[in-house]
Amino acid sequence: MNKSKTFGSMLIIAGTTIGAGMLALPLASSGLGFGTASVIMLLIWSLMAYTALLMVEVHQFAPVDATLHTLAYKLLGRKGQLVASFSMMFLFYALCAAYIAGGGEQIHSKLTGWFALDLPMQAGAILFTLLIGTVVAIGTHSVDFINRSLFSLKLVALVVMLFLLLPHVSVNNLVELPVHQGLVLASLPVIFTSFGFHGSIPSIVRYLGKDTKALRWIIVVGSALPLLIYLLWLVASQGVLTQSTLMNSQSLNGFISSLSSLLHDPMIANAVSIFADLALATSFLGVSLGLYDFLSDLLKRSKTATHRVQIAGVTFLPPLGFALFYPQGFITALGYAAFALVVLAIFLPVAMVASQRKQQELEGYRVKGGKAGLIIVTLAGVLIMLVQLLQMVNLLPAVG
Repeated sequence: MNKSKTFGSMLIIAGTTIGAGMLALPLASSGLGFGTASVIMLLIWSLMAYTALLMVEVHQFAPVDATLHTLAYKLLGRKGQLVASFSMMFLFYALCAAYIAGGGEQIHSKLTGWFALDLPMQAGAILFTLLIGTVVAIGTHSVDFINRSLFSLKLVALVVMLFLLLPHVSVNNLVELPVHQGLVLASLPVIFTSFGFHGSIPSIVRYLGKDTKALRWIIVVGSALPLLIYLLWLVASQGVLTQSTLMNSQSLNGFISSLSSLLHDPMIANAVSIFADLALATSFLGVSLGLYDFLSDLLKRSKTATHRVQIAGVTFLPPLGFALFYPQGFITALGYAAFALVVLAIFLPVAMVASQRKQQELEGYRVKGGKAGLIIVTLAGVLIMLVQLLQMVNLLPAVG
């Protein structure tokens, strides 16, 4: 086992998972109370880690460079492949466009604020895309190296945030109960999408090789690190602000303003802003790497420099175009992201494992739980989709 690659792969999973969406978690769980929110997080982490291990079971009998596109065709046929490809491209392009819009805005504000440059807003988005696109096009090794550096800086920013907030935590705030039971269901899609890293698994398999033991370790530890950080973040945010204050914040800027005004410390706003910058960068790296490898397999391109540039163009130009000319369209599309993620992270792994187990009795790693485990996981996915549908038709509140 290559310890350096193993550690780097864990950080790719953790870095992809801990994105700017983490900052929405206090708002998404604001009416739940810390205890209830923690239980939901533990359950959803277990669900996502389980289905990720199902992907490891599938990968062990496939070529090392197989992507979801290849796996779906092999085990589910042409129709399954079309569902997988559409869900993957919809989710990844939407996420990339959102990250480009957010990261470009952050870069633009810093270039104009720090260096007094008179630049159009589009310049920040183009620069952000060029920086990340170059790293991804070079290969997974470069993503690993850059991601380690950014992830380390992100942890420093997180430690600073927690250091500033934890001394002000009130136990009374942490023991508050849910305002009403409907919020428990309403929080599921936001918390669920905060644990989405499955699109990066094929890239990690290609990078590390089919070392099943190492892959299992990487997935469990790599996804448990975000869980731990999320729980600490909830302690800090929900412990400082009351439920009513959190629920009235309504947006990320309102949340940051509430923290700053309550604690009279502008450093908190700066720490949150820096963390958000780094979270956008690491999430964009992980998501765009998964999309790049997926498109490379879909379009059957080799690793030559010319083909890498072509794949980079197909990967980054469409979301850049939408982020530049129609940002609200993809921001709206993100509201439907949980649908695509349920398909990619739950339904497809379950279907592929069920098909593989049915086709042949193969010697190798098998995730525990049997048919009952697959049924329970599927029902959980149906529940999350149902909640998202109810929110779309305004029968449940949309939170976070």
